Amino acid sequence: MQSKPLCPRATIPICSLWLLLACSWAAGGLVGAEPVLSSRFVGAPGCASSSCHGGAGEKRSQWVSWNAADVHRRANTTLSARRSVQIAEAAKLGDPAASPRCTVCHAPFADVPATLRVNALDRTDGVSCETCHGPAEPYLRSHWRPDFTRVDRTLAGLRDLSNLYVRANTCVACHQNVDFDLQLAGHPELIFELDGQTRSEPRHWKEAKDFSGAQAWFVGQAVALREMAWQSGKTDQKAHPNVGRRDLEVGWLVRKAAKAAGFDGEDPDALAKLAAATRWKPAATAAILKALASSAGEFRANPAKSGRPEIRAERLVLALDRLLAASPPETEKKVETELADLFRRAQSRSDFSPADFSAALEKLAAKLD
Repeated sequence: MQSKPLCPRATIPICSLWLLLACSWAAGGLVGAEPVLSSRFVGAPGCASSSCHGGAGEKRSQWVSWNAADVHRRANTTLSARRSVQIAEAAKLGDPAASPRCTVCHAPFADVPATLRVNALDRTDGVSCETCHGPAEPYLRSHWRPDFTRVDRTLAGLRDLSNLYVRANTCVACHQNVDFDLQLAGHPELIFELDGQTRSEPRHWKEAKDFSGAQAWFVGQAVALREMAWQSGKTDQKAHPNVGRRDLEVGWLVRKAAKAAGFDGEDPDALAKLAAATRWKPAATAAILKALASSAGEFRANPAKSGRPEIRAERLVLALDRLLAASPPETEKKVETELADLFRRAQSRSDFSPADFSAALEKLAAKLD
């Protein structure tokens, strides 16, 4: 089966709305997110006044940016597409716009009980402010105060998305795993890549001065691996023989990157926490880039021992893309042609050639030396 198109740079999730499935309101139940379960949702209009986030200027236009240009805003419209109807029919879900298995990510407000609503919530909002930032009732009237610190806002219930571990946990629930009966019905696989997908968003926030795209990439991959391993553990391997292979290949990538960066241990959740709390340095980015670029020999190994090299290649080229984007411009520029060639060779799983990919990877590595 041919894989989804891989796209370089910040266009990765724009290739298809399927790569931008919404992070559900229930994502707070993941490790690292601590929602106050009794807190209530006010809906996007509660954030949209001109004196708050619906006005003009950098500090007042967050709602405007989301409403006008963010693909999350239209996540619910996917459910009325012919493809979605066909998937729901094959999976015996009925109307996808009314099935909780679909709305939990595409129209999360449809699943919020009345007891957790301050106002009537508009399901056509798709994935909106509180989906990612947390139910606003406890912090709505205070989070704007100049005397409120980051800690104060977090304790009031505003999810701290500047913490990369929290950010990854907030998004991964709807960006990585898809139940296998839905995949068999036609739902595509998802690839979660925190840095590239974040950068493709219409920017309505400022990153910290010490933000590193490479750090965001690593934290995201470790969190994705944790979720994939969980899914493998609860899946019948005989019925779905490929499921275990996906997390094995991402595990290879995360372990290799962790070793290069000097992180101890193999538990993906622990690695994600450690990396998010680390003061990331350019040397770590360079070390991971060198280690991954030098892995050509592992694609020439016995396929029976190397698992699914085509899946490994998909994740590897996305990793190289983000690591190069976080590197000095001259480093990125000198391997631009080689990276594009690797993307081309990783596009199709059915046509993937380990030998050709390995040779192309060696060319990129040689230019980096």
